[in-house]
Amino acid sequence: MLGAIAAAVALTLPWVVVSGATDLLPRLAAAVGVEYQPPGALASLSTIGTVFVTGLAVLGSAFLLTWAAETAEKDVPQAFAIAVLAVLAVAPEYAVDALYAWNAGVFAGTERGIEAGNLAVANMTGANRILIGIGWAGVALFTIYRAGASTDPAVEERSGFLSDVVILDREIGLEIVFLLVATLWAFLVPLNGGIDIYDMLFLVGLYVCYIAVILRGEVEPDMDHVGVPAYLQSFSKPRRIATVFALFACSGVLIFTAVEPFAHGLEYLGESVGIPSFFMIQWIAPLASEAPELIVVVYLVNKARSTAGFNALISSKLNQWTLLIGTLVVVHSLALGKYGVLAFDFKQSAEIWITAAQSFFAVSLLIRFEISVREAITLLVLFLSQVFLEFALIREFVTLPVSSTELLLVYTTIYMVLGTVLFVRRRKAFGRLVRRTAGTIGDAMSPGGETPQSADD
Repeated sequence: MLGAIAAAVALTLPWVVVSGATDLLPRLAAAVGVEYQPPGALASLSTIGTVFVTGLAVLGSAFLLTWAAETAEKDVPQAFAIAVLAVLAVAPEYAVDALYAWNAGVFAGTERGIEAGNLAVANMTGANRILIGIGWAGVALFTIYRAGASTDPAVEERSGFLSDVVILDREIGLEIVFLLVATLWAFLVPLNGGIDIYDMLFLVGLYVCYIAVILRGEVEPDMDHVGVPAYLQSFSKPRRIATVFALFACSGVLIFTAVEPFAHGLEYLGESVGIPSFFMIQWIAPLASEAPELIVVVYLVNKARSTAGFNALISSKLNQWTLLIGTLVVVHSLALGKYGVLAFDFKQSAEIWITAAQSFFAVSLLIRFEISVREAITLLVLFLSQVFLEFALIREFVTLPVSSTELLLVYTTIYMVLGTVLFVRRRKAFGRLVRRTAGTIGDAMSPGGETPQSADD
């Protein structure tokens, strides 16, 4: 077990050395009045070299982060451990969006400020759509078709074309309902001309409520862990808690510092082959910042912990769709020096609507706590086709009777129609889901804080 931990740490060491020699040491030298010159090999690290080194750091940190979350399940509710994992895994996305929101405030009233506000929304919506379009769909397909899937209790073979399904734990219903509420609110965000204080109060309040509920849940100390988490859980409680905090802190710092140069390196490489910078910021940078989360989930699924993997994905989507949107206006106002709405243009309004519509459709797929191969492929195809068509329109590879903004509205309609049909067809299952979630919240908020029964109403 120590060998596995050492291997994960070794993956991060090249970035620790590079970042320390090119950033930390010069700052320390300047503080004491000494001139410092980093070694030539570090100072001249190429873009490809930067992408490679930071990519290894992200990979190693993702393993450390996952082990920390699994180990923590011995002392805190699983949903809370996964929520912490999800927040840390997507922290780089928060950093990138916060930077654009800050610039929108600093340069308010100028063309640069308007562009920064648009980029903040574009990056945020791109990250959210990647999380569902590639994350949810890809992990569902990986769960079913990976080696050893036949022994995974979450995989169920069914007759019919592409009908095999991934069965999810019904305890994930709480996250599904909270995500649906956040999604419905998101449709209203563009109507006030931007992200404002009401969005912040509602969305951040919603996430705080979610955390309050899951903290009242039961700890599951008897969960059968293997490998590194099982080894770490054998520690005494004080030592185990200290280890978990250390792993969370180290992996969080490494991910936070490595993903930005990783994303910028990918952006530069993309622009060097003719991909528009705005397209890179919306899609390539978020794909890089979501990499830790996707690595974590694939790791969990490969250990036959499909429910934990999907829970992590849904928790990430929930915190991005609440905390990320809600805190952007706070960052913007701090940079502005006073309260101000984070404004954006109509194109970004359409981006928010299509992102909310995709989320609405994705939630409709999980109402029965399962997702089939056919549904996962539909989710993936809709996402990829929209991205490729928009890219083709921007680059003028194809001619369509609609603009790129109108294309977004077309796909918004498609998602909404499909989602509405599924909600109508599955209305009884949705009713059970809502009643169960209401019971969970009621029991968690009651003085006794008892956990609800696991049976369906």
